[in-house]
Amino acid sequence: MKLKQLFIALLFALVALSSFANAESHEATTHHEESTEKKAYQPKTIAELAESFWETTGIKAIFDTNDGEMTADPAGESKEHVMSAFESSLGRIIMILIVFTLFYLAIAKGFEPLLLIPIAFGGLLANIPLAHMAGPEGMLGVIYNMGIANEFFPLLIFMGVGAMTDFGPLLANPKTALLGGAAQFGIFGSLVGATALGFDLQDASAISIIGGADGPTSIFIANRLAPDMLGAIAVAAYSYMALVPVIQPPIMRALTTKEERQIKMGVQRPVHKLEKLFFPIIVLMLSIMVLPESTPLIGAFAFGNFAKESGVVDRLSDTMQNSLINTVTIFLGLGVGSKLAADKFLVLESLGIMIIGLLAFSAGTAMGVLMAKLMNKFSKEPINPLIGAAGVSAVPMSARVVSKVGSEEKPGNILLMHAMGPNVAGVIGSAVAAGVLLSIFK
Repeated sequence: MKLKQLFIALLFALVALSSFANAESHEATTHHEESTEKKAYQPKTIAELAESFWETTGIKAIFDTNDGEMTADPAGESKEHVMSAFESSLGRIIMILIVFTLFYLAIAKGFEPLLLIPIAFGGLLANIPLAHMAGPEGMLGVIYNMGIANEFFPLLIFMGVGAMTDFGPLLANPKTALLGGAAQFGIFGSLVGATALGFDLQDASAISIIGGADGPTSIFIANRLAPDMLGAIAVAAYSYMALVPVIQPPIMRALTTKEERQIKMGVQRPVHKLEKLFFPIIVLMLSIMVLPESTPLIGAFAFGNFAKESGVVDRLSDTMQNSLINTVTIFLGLGVGSKLAADKFLVLESLGIMIIGLLAFSAGTAMGVLMAKLMNKFSKEPINPLIGAAGVSAVPMSARVVSKVGSEEKPGNILLMHAMGPNVAGVIGSAVAAGVLLSIFK
């Protein structure tokens, strides 16, 4: 009994001693931290405080080109470097002017404000001195790593686009799918052009997808093949999508006569609900068998469309069409805008990407119009060549532009639903083209 009591007493003594030691250690640590904090603080005069404040202002950061400020990158310090004199001063000013130009186009001209405003505002935040908004711990960097670097946001966008898409016009006139295929010439044509300009085949493949005017697909393939170029490629793709009303009409008018632009197309046949229900599944199964690399994009697109056409999950379909795609568009735009920092965008490589992208998009538009002109020669039913321009996958912007140009040439000539056929075919075509390019480098 005495041994038991002695053992318990020793146990309590050890516990008390351990607690006392921990308390002393904690007190010593706390005392050390407090003393360190006290040592770190140095009293300053009013003049010194004013000088410290001046050191943290954006004005000083812009004008002092030798302050050693670091760039900001979502990937972290391994991708960051000391900013050059141009990047920290004049480059920032130029990018802020570019951002305000995008604001003007979005607000005053109405050029796809849903895309341009988040992208431009992200660019404005990315060029704020000293804030490191695009760094891994900054707001833009967190957004970028959350859904762009891992390709998640593009898939969610495709899901929402699928839920908003009506395959009725394509099913009513299946031959318009050829126009969506022809417009992909811009992708493969620009692949050759980018290679000729000195880009290696993998980088050229990532750049060429801009020709499809498909922002989510551009981000998806760039992240796989050329992650260092993702910012410039994404900005170029979304910029050209937003500028569809500026770029396409001159090309459409240059390649068609007034008589061709006034062609009135007949009423489309009614499409059965089962046709619309089975179509996304058929497209998905074909992609699985032939091009599995394209199934992430086509799978998300097919799911959104299948949910809509099923007619039994209206709440899910409505969420994908509205809440989900709107939320993701905000994050995607801000994340893409983070790549509009002067040190990333104002480089010769970005200029080359913008030029190649513009030529690719123009070539895709032109090839779609020319294919429609050719089909009109052999078709029993008249085909307005303008609808070929909608073969690029800028849905539904391109179809709206076609309808607008057609109604300007002949009031009352409604081409919107006819243009939606090649437009939705272009979405599938760009995803297939991306799958082909990805499979080459598998």
